[in-house]
Amino acid sequence: MQNGLLNAICKSISGGVQDFPRHHLPILCAAGLGAAIASWIWWRRTRWELRQVGTVSQLLIYPIKSCRPVSVQEAECLELGLRNGKLGDRHWLVVTEDGHMVTGRQEPRIVLINVSRLGDSLCLDTPGMEKITVAVSQPNTNKVLDCRVFGTDIQGRDCGDEVSQWLTSYFKSSQPYRLVHFEPGVMKPRKSNEKEKMFRDKDIIAYPDASPVMLLSESSLDELNKRLEKPVTIGNFRPCIVVSGCEAFAEDGWDDVEVGTTRLKRVMACGRCLLTTVDPDTGIMSRKDPLETLRTFRQSDPSLSYLYKTAPLFGQYYGVEQTGKLRVGDPIFVKVRKG
Repeated sequence: MQNGLLNAICKSISGGVQDFPRHHLPILCAAGLGAAIASWIWWRRTRWELRQVGTVSQLLIYPIKSCRPVSVQEAECLELGLRNGKLGDRHWLVVTEDGHMVTGRQEPRIVLINVSRLGDSLCLDTPGMEKITVAVSQPNTNKVLDCRVFGTDIQGRDCGDEVSQWLTSYFKSSQPYRLVHFEPGVMKPRKSNEKEKMFRDKDIIAYPDASPVMLLSESSLDELNKRLEKPVTIGNFRPCIVVSGCEAFAEDGWDDVEVGTTRLKRVMACGRCLLTTVDPDTGIMSRKDPLETLRTFRQSDPSLSYLYKTAPLFGQYYGVEQTGKLRVGDPIFVKVRKG
């Protein structure tokens, strides 16, 4: 009987409590079910370890999609991505009157618009224009617009005529542009897998292209700049988390990341587009580098062409596994299998 019980306990530890023979359960309870479960949990956990791979060097939040970022020292990482106070990443969007998104692909000079916090307002500032403030919380009487982001429907609360006129004047547009705000808890977010099928059903976003979080290392940027006649900056690639202290493209293999109290799950690489060729200092789109150079050494494996097509890969997309907080200076850990 003792040998049979011992074998059953060993089996439960290696295969899970669900594998424990039912007729031994009363005996196991008497022998100490808690101890057996604790041993099984210990065995499962000790198969993995956390290894530091880098350090957070920048946290960047882009309140208005395609405008300049706000650099912060700390942020919450929520299901919808990074947030600092009332500033959520890409929670504001410039749209046409019929709700279609306007980004740096359509209006490259949008990258020159500075966005900062001023009390409970956003302050928009760009060369040749007077500053304008927009209240973060818009009145419920403001119209809710039906918008389209990469062919997906999403709502946004209109931010008023004054900022609409400011944007229309800045872009010298023949049609009015408007600014809308996504209201978490009120409006339904987009699902990341509606843009990229590799994402999980639980991965959600407001106005980002596809992912709640995009991560890029400084060393990867350095490696790219070695190949360019004119170096580019992080501003060409618009990541949320920038990492230092690792080898170039090490982030390609960081599947399970822990930083601060946040856990992230790598989903896929970021396939790059023409937006990377917009100079963040001039607002001019070259349609050439750094995209052309990336294509010479950062193409996907041919077996993944159905996913990335001809887009070169630079930076990694993550889903949020566990919400939490993170700070500049936090170590980046990756879960790796022992042995």
